[in-house]
Amino acid sequence: MKIVVLDGYAENPGDLSWDALHAFGEVEIYDRTPPELILARAAGAEIVVTNKTPLTAETLARLPDVKFIALLSTGSNVADCAYARSRGIPVSNIPAYSTESVAQLVFAFILEHTRKVALHSASVMRGDWAACPDFCYALAPLTDIKDKTIGVFGYGSIGRTVARIALAFGMRVLAHSRSHTSGGENGVTFCSLDTLLAESDFVTMHCPLTAETTGLADAAFFAKMKRTAIFINTSRGPVVNERDLADALNNGVIAGAGLDVLSSEPPEADNPLFSAKNCFITPHIAWASFETRRRLMDIFIGNIEAYLNGSPRNTVN
Repeated sequence: MKIVVLDGYAENPGDLSWDALHAFGEVEIYDRTPPELILARAAGAEIVVTNKTPLTAETLARLPDVKFIALLSTGSNVADCAYARSRGIPVSNIPAYSTESVAQLVFAFILEHTRKVALHSASVMRGDWAACPDFCYALAPLTDIKDKTIGVFGYGSIGRTVARIALAFGMRVLAHSRSHTSGGENGVTFCSLDTLLAESDFVTMHCPLTAETTGLADAAFFAKMKRTAIFINTSRGPVVNERDLADALNNGVIAGAGLDVLSSEPPEADNPLFSAKNCFITPHIAWASFETRRRLMDIFIGNIEAYLNGSPRNTVN
């Protein structure tokens, strides 16, 4: 049996092992696969593994030997799941592997905005502290997050984990999702989106990308937030209208942003957020800690085993 990994580098840049995969058959592993090489590399494979390399209906139609698609991600839009279903090809993803890691990055953004570690560290390294007449100094206002309000949009596993951490910091937690718009539980108050935006000092996005959430965070959305509020997105880039967010930051509609995802990845060099005020952007790394990638690898190998045993698991189609 032939197994082809089309783009394995992001999951395993060299600090993990593919050995368990080799136990299943003939394996070919590519760090990256450009679109023009997908057919040649996947030809004859029963199992095709992909993270972000697209498997369209047109491509799959020209790969008659494919019997199983294994994703190295939670999101499944990289494969045409409907076409795969019509061919009887299960598509398995990796669910709930990065919950803690994503939630931790949310608070890395929050603490960077409130404690300004990078700003002050750079100042010290320039010699400013050595030349300072006082034992300490602050280049910008520093704030605590205790008693601040965080608004969690989307209350799945990541949203709930963010809420749990926020409560441990002594924050007030508001949350909103399709199924949570009123009431409360475990110290979390559910509310309307308008209430969440109006009362939150931090708004953090944890929703899936759907027709309803695409472009949700737009000029009208930011206008409803506090001028002192920070916007954070670790969900999906297209949830945000990036031009509107850049304008909101540059015009003082909101105070700052922290983003791990953009509408296109890698982004265009002229993305308006690259020159926006008080905007921190990381290159889609919320999932990329060693521990999280090792967990992903274990689930992925389990998905392969389940397929070979005749009972595919974590199927999305």
